Amino acid sequence: MKNLTLVRDMHQSNPYDLTARAAAIDPSLDLVAEILKLKKEKNAVILAHYYQDSELQDLADFVGDSLALAQAAAKTQADCIVFCGVHFMAETAKILNPTKPVYLPDLDAGCSLADRCPADVYAEWLKQYPGHYVVNYINSSAAVKAMSDLIVTSSNAVALVDMIPKDQPIVFGPDRHLGKWVEKQTGREMVLWPGFCIVHEQFNARRLAALMAAHPDACVIAHPECEEAVLAKAHFIGSTLALLNYVKTHPEHKKFVVNTEVGILHQMEKARPDAEFVCAPPNSGCTCATCPYMRLNTLEKLYLCLKDGQPELHMDEDLRVKSEVPLRRMLEWSAKIQPVAPNK
Repeated sequence: MKNLTLVRDMHQSNPYDLTARAAAIDPSLDLVAEILKLKKEKNAVILAHYYQDSELQDLADFVGDSLALAQAAAKTQADCIVFCGVHFMAETAKILNPTKPVYLPDLDAGCSLADRCPADVYAEWLKQYPGHYVVNYINSSAAVKAMSDLIVTSSNAVALVDMIPKDQPIVFGPDRHLGKWVEKQTGREMVLWPGFCIVHEQFNARRLAALMAAHPDACVIAHPECEEAVLAKAHFIGSTLALLNYVKTHPEHKKFVVNTEVGILHQMEKARPDAEFVCAPPNSGCTCATCPYMRLNTLEKLYLCLKDGQPELHMDEDLRVKSEVPLRRMLEWSAKIQPVAPNK
């Protein structure tokens, strides 16, 4: 197998120097007021992932995880969509809304997990597994989605894999940690693509154990993109939405050690002002885990995006149609189940 490189299946680049344009904005301008005015004028909907900066989350019409955002994108009646997230999320919105403009404040906001699964390399790898049902995590490019039979998110992966006939062999990509966790939950052996998220890969069981010793009264929660040794120490495992819901519905816990991107703490602190949240330290040496791609979107870039109507995400129609099939299947199957990530 070829060496995996961080090359995204991008269909375009930023059309202009966003950094320079953002720096040129009058600092006295009330960006929040301007964004709200432009959003109303253009009948735009702003979707934001939990890992975005708190100020972008607070401006969004809808904040959620990948499944909830895909569902929101599929239902929106807005004239245009502004996605405060990363490239594959904006692609998902475009796949589901071919006639609506979809904007991403910074087109370079990629995803390390999607980057580590280049479509051409993945296509060659799949040739080794004829007859396998191809399940791919939503954290993948449209080109990889187009090779899939089914798309899943961390919210629904267990339930949807359980719906596949038991005698059907399965390939799962691109996250090996999520795939291994799904295997454990379902009892289904799957062929796993060896990808990972650079944020969740950095959580370390040894450092987590030291943190747990320092906070013996804390409840440890973790995203299934973390490695198995980290998940083994967690009291609860789930998607970003499941983690947030767990915090909301367990008032008996007054302290949480959180093993996922630090952006989710904004919603957790709003939901539970009585609780203390400690972000598990990554191996990078930082005090919290931050996705550098998510943070490329800023208040200034969101303002410019709405003002200028760019950068707009464009997609080849043939690719869009092919990638829509497994994505619609996910939405249809998800409607039949309660998308709750189970405990370990």
